[in-house]
Amino acid sequence: MSSTSVSRLADLRGHGFLFQQLVQRELRQKYQGSVLGLVWYLVNPLLLLGSYYLMFGVVLKPIEHDDYPLFVMTAMVVWLLVSQGLPAAGDSLLSQAALLRKARFPREIIPTATVAVQAMTFLALLAIVAVITVPLRGTLEPALLLLPMVAALLIVAVQGAALALSALHAHFRDVMPIVGAILVPWFFLTPIFYEPADLELRDAPHGAVVALEWGNPVAPFVEATRRILYYGEVPAASLWLYMAVAAIASLSIGWLIFRRLQRDLAVLL
Repeated sequence: MSSTSVSRLADLRGHGFLFQQLVQRELRQKYQGSVLGLVWYLVNPLLLLGSYYLMFGVVLKPIEHDDYPLFVMTAMVVWLLVSQGLPAAGDSLLSQAALLRKARFPREIIPTATVAVQAMTFLALLAIVAVITVPLRGTLEPALLLLPMVAALLIVAVQGAALALSALHAHFRDVMPIVGAILVPWFFLTPIFYEPADLELRDAPHGAVVALEWGNPVAPFVEATRRILYYGEVPAASLWLYMAVAAIASLSIGWLIFRRLQRDLAVLL
């Protein structure tokens, strides 16, 4: 690690209080004045889980799986972090423009605080899904101890993407609308309501199955979470390697893009 990186990390640690205040502000601001308050951070994703299951698990009736609601939920909780975390972080610098113009501090704190709020919601949902799934599926196995590692790698990967998107959107305001448009087909290309093996059973081209399984950066995280919670199995070594590389690459690239573009933020915002 370079001396510049070490200095940057020390600077971030020195602004821990600001980070805490930004997280608290993010938590309070969205549902301020509502009766349920912070509970909405869990209610909204839970309603999404229910509506997606109703549509794709009951109305459309895809490939059958035992305890299909649990099959969907163990994957959907991963997707919710990606689909809600990236848009929120992408707009974070613009929403904090006044603060950026007034004070000097590591700019990375702003998108990181936004991701932290989304990560807390994700971890709470993951715990709820685990509490429901594990006893019903009988998957109280040693593999469950690996779930925090999968969650940590996913959060790191989302953090890296958030850094890149927040800086890019501050410079090019078309970035987040494009991301929003991409999220729609990305959702259906992610193995949430099915798994790659299902496609092979339906004689899908092997190349298409491989592309969906390994060309989609969210798919391995979905598959690893489902393996642990739904099947009670240790994810394959290939999944671990993919998730580790994806997390490191995302954070490294996101950090580099952010550092490259952050110098002009005060002027742009």
